Amino acid sequence: MAQKQKQNTPHFVTIKGTKEGLILHLDDKCSFDQLLSELEAKLIRTPADDTTSETQKLSVNVKVGKRYLSDNQKDILRKLVYQKKHLLVDEIDSEVITKEKADELLRETEITSVSRIIRSGQVLKVQGDLLLIGDVNPGGCVMATGNIFVMGALKGMAHAGHSGRKDAVVTASLMNPTMVRIADKYVQVDKDNPTIDIIGECAFFDEGSMSVKFDRIHILHQIRPSLNRL
Repeated sequence: MAQKQKQNTPHFVTIKGTKEGLILHLDDKCSFDQLLSELEAKLIRTPADDTTSETQKLSVNVKVGKRYLSDNQKDILRKLVYQKKHLLVDEIDSEVITKEKADELLRETEITSVSRIIRSGQVLKVQGDLLLIGDVNPGGCVMATGNIFVMGALKGMAHAGHSGRKDAVVTASLMNPTMVRIADKYVQVDKDNPTIDIIGECAFFDEGSMSVKFDRIHILHQIRPSLNRL
């Protein structure tokens, strides 16, 4: 009878070892206090490695499923793991995001459509992707945290992925820029002494050469398949 009762005892914490460290799978249906109680018990039963120094903490990835954790609860988890073992929480992975984060992700995937000419000295900056129906004149600049699509002539500067996205691209009906920048990589074109052949209607960051390259627009579906969502 006692054996049967033991088998029916729920398990809220599962610990799995990997080459990189430990993965803690925490049940997302029980209470937070139940999680802490079982996690503390399991860490106590696991023998500590006294030979591990403070500078040799083992990395721990905590997966909490569909449970939302406040910053305070995350701190409690980190402290519990840190105190009981030679462990250090590297990441707390939740499938739940806040409304603010969801709104931010939505803005990053939205396309802002603008119909105008960007003249010299003007800067157009958007969050997410930019669809410009018009020209970018010399001295003008367009910037986006995502991709930039110019249905017109790009004769000025374009900076795609300016928040750090190296997978962003720049396209234009007529590609004749003074500068194209993808994240922190750029190509500057000297009109009086051109050293770069701009062939094609798109620009992208090439991982192989670690530089911004120009090519025909039809290759985009191969190098950036995620653009098919458009």
